[in-house]
Formats: sequence, structure tokens, C-alpha cells
Amino acid sequence: MRTCGTTRVTTVLAATVLALTALIPSTATTAQAAGPPALAVCAPGQLCLWAKPEFKGTKRTHELSTLDVDSCTALPAGTSAQSLSNRTGRPVTTYQSAECAETGEFQTYPGDGVWLPQSPYQVRAFKVWER
Repeated sequence: MRTCGTTRVTTVLAATVLALTALIPSTATTAQAAGPPALAVCAPGQLCLWAKPEFKGTKRTHELSTLDVDSCTALPAGTSAQSLSNRTGRPVTTYQSAECAETGEFQTYPGDGVWLPQSPYQVRAFKVWER
């Protein structure tokens, strides 16, 4: 009799665990959510900057092959970026200052596929660094 009761409890517990497992998203689903946003396209070798948060607004694309590495690249006067993707394969520092001055805000992002939906400041210039 005791074995029968234990078996029922075990069966109920197993069924509960199975039901709860179905409610937890799989690892594959979680990994896909961490990838690039559906509407944001930025090819390998590019630094992409969007005028608005969440990869919206005017998009500016900079190819690694045409950038002067270790030099300050200012965005056109009167423009800025609020979201970015770094797929250059190299670190990129973004600056609040249009002259890449370190007196304002700045942040470096690795080049292995960073997707930043909201910069903490208006990006006005950037530098791509040698590895």
C-alpha cells in the first residue's frame, strides 16, 4: 500500500514538472531574442548608426574598408545617432563630442556584433581602433 502511494506522488510530481517545463522558453528561443533586432540590418564589416533609438530614423552605414582606422570620424554637422550596431570586427569608440574629445561622454564597443538600441548620449563622432 505504501508503495502505491509513493508511486502516485511520484507520478503527480513528474506530471507537474513536465507541465512547468512546457511553460519555460527553450534555450534556442532565448538565443534568438539576443540576436539583432528584426528591422535592423547591418552587414559584417559595417558600423551602422541610426538617428533615433531602437534602430529607427535615418541610418548611416560606414564600411570598415573605407574608414581611417584610429582617426576621428565626425558625423555630418547638425546630426547625431542614438542607436548603433558595430559589426566591424574591431573596437569602436563613440563620442558625444564631434571632435572625439574625452571631456564629454564616450564609450567603446567591441566589434563582434554589438547591437545598442539606445545610446546614453547623442553620438556625434566615432573612432575605429586597430585590434
